[in-house]
Amino acid sequence: MTGRRPTLSTILPATQRRVRATAVSAVAMTACASLAAGCGAVPGFSAAGGDEIKVMTWAPQKTSATNKPGMPAMASAIVRWVNSQGGVNGRKLKLVTCNDHNSSVGAANCAQRAADQDVVAVVGSYSQFGASYFAPLEGAAIPYIGGYGASNEEFTSPVSYPVNGGQLTLLAGLGEALAGSCGPVTLVRPDSIAGDQLPQLLDSGLQARGHAKSVDQLAAEDLTEYDKQSQQALEHATSDPQRTGCVVPELGDRTATFMDNFQRARQDYPKVKTAAEVGSVDQTVINSTGGASGPYEGSYITGWYPAASDKRWDEMKKVISKEAFGDNRIDPADAGVQTTWIAYQVLLAALKKIGASDVTSDSVRRTLNDGLRVSTGDLTPSLSWPYQGKLAAAGFSRLVNTDVNVQTVKGGLLRSANKKALDMTDILQNADLT
Repeated sequence: MTGRRPTLSTILPATQRRVRATAVSAVAMTACASLAAGCGAVPGFSAAGGDEIKVMTWAPQKTSATNKPGMPAMASAIVRWVNSQGGVNGRKLKLVTCNDHNSSVGAANCAQRAADQDVVAVVGSYSQFGASYFAPLEGAAIPYIGGYGASNEEFTSPVSYPVNGGQLTLLAGLGEALAGSCGPVTLVRPDSIAGDQLPQLLDSGLQARGHAKSVDQLAAEDLTEYDKQSQQALEHATSDPQRTGCVVPELGDRTATFMDNFQRARQDYPKVKTAAEVGSVDQTVINSTGGASGPYEGSYITGWYPAASDKRWDEMKKVISKEAFGDNRIDPADAGVQTTWIAYQVLLAALKKIGASDVTSDSVRRTLNDGLRVSTGDLTPSLSWPYQGKLAAAGFSRLVNTDVNVQTVKGGLLRSANKKALDMTDILQNADLT
């Protein structure tokens, strides 16, 4: 999240680039719409030669901050699976990967590389620097399908096709989930422009269910220990002796450091609960902090998709098992891996719709703009991207999936806490996000 709403941009004139390729046949996509393992020889997938359909997936890797190596690794597994079936109507997918190095320059370089190599789409990728990479993508009219929701630009750029609601929905959903079970709520977040929007998001969910606003506790971005902040958070959260308070650490990569200090400090205070969203805490973090005996046991964690144990992920897991067995970069419980899987489903649905026509960045974008509805096997609502989405008035015209799945940590494992996803549309429409 940038904390600021960028000015809505418009598509620049499309380039004359053409990557000649044909699309997935309707029969093939009906028989194997979600890349299900075990489909065997898929009708419409031919081993014949032909031009390649070039796509790109990027993510930061081997940096000192956020790393998402599972996303390009998952993309590679998907591409291998499609190509093992003979490719896309006789043409193989070719994957180009890029490391944005968690820098604005790196993100811009990846986008420029996508333009230079004539990819038809950037699919299932992660970068925090939307302001840097969307300009090159818009200039080349390259669609950005299924980003992680790490920047506001993903929900405003006309070439963006997000599959989740980013941090916007997760924090609003977390507020709604905590409203009925928490006393005082303390939000610990960075003292930065990016952090300034977080209280309004969390409070929008809390207040929608009649709860008071959270206590907004700031922490400098460059801290290496959080002893003082842990004590302050506990003092606020335990201020009502009649109700158990909750602490929500929203510190990105430094959340784990905060929780180390918090675990020691909480021994001197009454019991409190912790809560987070999947952008800060996932199964890997829960495991590394002690599992069932760690600080997140009993916590609410909001995510975009069903819990990893849900059977709706079985098809993805089969592809991972067949094409990436032993690749420890790919964790089926990682939200980045899951986003990449869903994003490629969107791409393949677009290719099916294009049919025998040329597959180019222009044709993929036009297909997505012309009312295509994509089913993801109930991992998300049916996805489509109208010119003005339902949250356009709130400044996020491309945000189309406002569902939040609430999970809780039981026995050290993330498990579903609600049978039906929460729809954050009304809450976000009424939230003060200025």
